[in-house]
Amino acid sequence: MKKLFSTLFVACLGGLVALSTARYFGSKEKDGVNQITNPFGHQNVTLTNYTQNQSSGLNADFTNAAEKSVNAVVHIKTISEQVNNLNYDPFAEWFYGPQKRQQNYSQEGSGSGVIISDDGYIVTNNHVVAGADKIEVVLNDRRTYTGEIVGADASTDVALIRIKEKNLPFLSYGNSELVRVGEWALAVGNPFNLESTVTAGIISAKGRSNILDVNKRPIESFIQTDAAVNPGNSGGALVNTNGELIGINTAIASNNGAYQGYSFAVPVNIVKKIVSDLVEFGMVQRAYFGVSIRDLDAKFAADKNIKLLKGVYVNGVTLGGSAEDAGIQEGDVITKIESSNVGSVSELQEQLSKYRPGDKINIVATRNNKEMNIAAVLKSLDNTTSLVKKSEVVKRSMTALGADFEEMTTEELAKLRINNGVKIKKLVAGKLLQVGIKEGFVITSIDKKKVSSTADITNLLENKTGTVLIEGFYPNGARAYYGFAL
Repeated sequence: MKKLFSTLFVACLGGLVALSTARYFGSKEKDGVNQITNPFGHQNVTLTNYTQNQSSGLNADFTNAAEKSVNAVVHIKTISEQVNNLNYDPFAEWFYGPQKRQQNYSQEGSGSGVIISDDGYIVTNNHVVAGADKIEVVLNDRRTYTGEIVGADASTDVALIRIKEKNLPFLSYGNSELVRVGEWALAVGNPFNLESTVTAGIISAKGRSNILDVNKRPIESFIQTDAAVNPGNSGGALVNTNGELIGINTAIASNNGAYQGYSFAVPVNIVKKIVSDLVEFGMVQRAYFGVSIRDLDAKFAADKNIKLLKGVYVNGVTLGGSAEDAGIQEGDVITKIESSNVGSVSELQEQLSKYRPGDKINIVATRNNKEMNIAAVLKSLDNTTSLVKKSEVVKRSMTALGADFEEMTTEELAKLRINNGVKIKKLVAGKLLQVGIKEGFVITSIDKKKVSSTADITNLLENKTGTVLIEGFYPNGARAYYGFAL
């Protein structure tokens, strides 16, 4: 019995010791020592940097910016009257009588626009409204108005139109220089003739160039984004998450004509300057610095012994231009205009596009790797500091043609079997005489656009640069084509 009780006592004592030890270490684990938990199942887990990324990450809220934008973006429909001069067949006239020599037809187009003031000013692309005989503006609430072109600039592909209405919703300007690569942006427009559509993406690059297909002197420093933009979005708004206008959607990089990942917008700082000039002068007051420039790369910089790979290299200086007057020399590297750094030709163009002839600017440049500050007064293409109005330029352009025009009577049009035309009554030294046009020639179209009055000639040529194609007939029925450059 003694042995039995002794064994039982020892067993109970061992159990108590084991139980006490387990309870002791278990309480330590509950206090956090050596405790292993599943963080994904824990109620209070916070992901790293979640708070910092919440406003600009995938959880960003675009509803406020979208609500501000959709009512200020309009749908623009255009109608252009075109002329097709038919092939003249004398044998058909011999057997079947007089044949029609003209065929007039209408060409329709569409795009988007952005209301920038409550009294009806609307910004769009030049290519949306260029050559339009009729412009129809449809608001997001489906009200429809007739639009009139205030002015346009082919070099930046920006145009300004206006409708007669008050108290309209509009977008406020942002600052495109503060736009950063990687931040969110919304593209708002009317793709494929749909009503206002909003897409989102990020700013993927700035200062993009070689996008526009214009005849001469394009001003390009596009904001690139991956927000979906398709045909019909041209002229629409690129806005930031605050609902501020930062660009006008203009082009896409595409092999098939539809969106393939990249779209381009004119920065709003350029747009503001263009709009201001068009309202005040009817045309853009463009300042030139008078230099030929190129981008820097590592090999070129090494060849020229340029230590810092930043800025724009000056290849040459225009005689009598602003740069020569300021003391800029071939071989200088321009790194800054006022407070803005310039690292490429497109960025330098963007900065200069904000100024008018006569404006004074400060330029930072390096010469022989030494930095210097240079004051310069910008000039026009004619090397003057004067500002000109549209009426003066139109008058000069018409004078350059060297012709007096006369509108045709119904009887004269019927005799030539044409529907429209303007006769050249008198020729003096000028563009038309140089290309061989003779007095009496009837202009029926300019660049395939119908000409019915002298006002049509003025309207078609006032903003024209590059090659002009004139078509028409002589009084004997002979058809002729003439091309020349403006």
